[in-house]
Amino acid sequence: MSGPGFHQHLSQRQTQQMVLAPQLRQSLKILQVAALDLRSVIQEELQNNPTLEEMPMEGVSLEQNNPEPSKDGAEVDGNEPREELDFSKNFEILAKIDDDWRDDQSQGGAGQAYSSEAAEKRQHFFDSLVSETSLQEHLMRQAELSDCPAPVLSAIRFLVGSIDDRGFLTATPADIALMSGLPLEDVQAAHKLLKTFDPPGIGAQNLEGCLLFQMEAKGRGGSIAARVIRDHFDLLTRRRIPDLARRLGVSVEEIQVAIEEIGTLDPAPGRRFADDSNRVVVPDVTIEKDNGQWRILLNSDYIPRLRISQTYRELIAKGQLSKEERDYLRERMRSGRFLINSIEQRQQTIERITREIIKVQEEFLEQGVARLKPLTMTQVADAVGVHETTVSRAIANKYIKTPHGVFDFKYFFTPGYQAQSGDSVSNTSVKEMINDLIAGEDRAHPLSDQELVARLQLKGISIARRTVAKYREELGLLPSNLRREYS
Repeated sequence: MSGPGFHQHLSQRQTQQMVLAPQLRQSLKILQVAALDLRSVIQEELQNNPTLEEMPMEGVSLEQNNPEPSKDGAEVDGNEPREELDFSKNFEILAKIDDDWRDDQSQGGAGQAYSSEAAEKRQHFFDSLVSETSLQEHLMRQAELSDCPAPVLSAIRFLVGSIDDRGFLTATPADIALMSGLPLEDVQAAHKLLKTFDPPGIGAQNLEGCLLFQMEAKGRGGSIAARVIRDHFDLLTRRRIPDLARRLGVSVEEIQVAIEEIGTLDPAPGRRFADDSNRVVVPDVTIEKDNGQWRILLNSDYIPRLRISQTYRELIAKGQLSKEERDYLRERMRSGRFLINSIEQRQQTIERITREIIKVQEEFLEQGVARLKPLTMTQVADAVGVHETTVSRAIANKYIKTPHGVFDFKYFFTPGYQAQSGDSVSNTSVKEMINDLIAGEDRAHPLSDQELVARLQLKGISIARRTVAKYREELGLLPSNLRREYS
């Protein structure tokens, strides 16, 4: 009797797998945390690394530790941090971190060649967001497991970057396609896929869509509650229960049950991933004018000054330690240098991003919100010389103090419109215009959305009526028929 047989054999296969090193994770964490939280991160490293010590805060700059030869001719320290932060040297610290990482890999990789492909992969991992509680990472993990085509995956990255803390998409797929340069069909396919991700309701463009997606995810897309959301959302928001019952041809009791079901839905599914917002806001950067020039003041009040302990360097220099002890101290010193360099890199990155914001938003600094200009992370990333995801991490959880108040860094990154004069106007400024127009309207004859469109066109802003309606809703302003006051 013959048939298929089973055979065993041994084979070797060489594969490459990049793992995000603990030091790079630490560097990304330092870049992302706010000034107020940075001290606790550094204190944790101080407890774990005996070769690091904190210097007095008064009048002390980062120390430059010069290399000292040990008795066996080996170098005790190399690539020590510079004495002062120098923002004019175009990310020299980043190059040092890159060199340290090469050294670590050459020591642990049996002398393997350092290829350009490995450099690109390492840079990709360095630019990856590593926050465990991030909504963006949660969504990207699902995207990577979905086995979608590469163009759709690229579009999802842009969509995920345009999701706010509530989990809503802050721009239409058409706007995102325009800003990213990706084909519209890829962005639309990505948006369709994104709406199937957890948590249900993610990727909606408004509250109505968010609630409806959740009903459909529960298999309740044909229920009375879903019909209320889909067809009569305006009546729902005004709690017009008798009108809803009449429109849908059901009893008042059935409408009340439907409203109770809607009340169990999550109006902001993204917030479960957000950090506790009940916290003290401390500006990471202050912008102020001095002798006609804008000055950037970085907040260093919560950043301990660090240096490599002279005591442990002298221990190595004496040559009385065993090889294991000497190797351990050198590894700890290398880790300490990496931490110091990461802190310097963080400050440099924030300073350079702030400087680019000033270049674009100088009119805002002079005149206020109405003069806010459109700005994208890609523009700043190109000017600074980093990847846009690095810009995204660098501005996360951080605030900037301006002459007009304290703002989230993300406030300055908005899409916009081209005015007839040729000037660019941010959508934040357009919202301010709409708010001013409604504030000054005749309450007996309030401006309709179409009339707001006409008033904006007189100001040189061409905008669709549905966009005006969306901005009005985001401002918390009622439609014209509900704003009318009768004498």
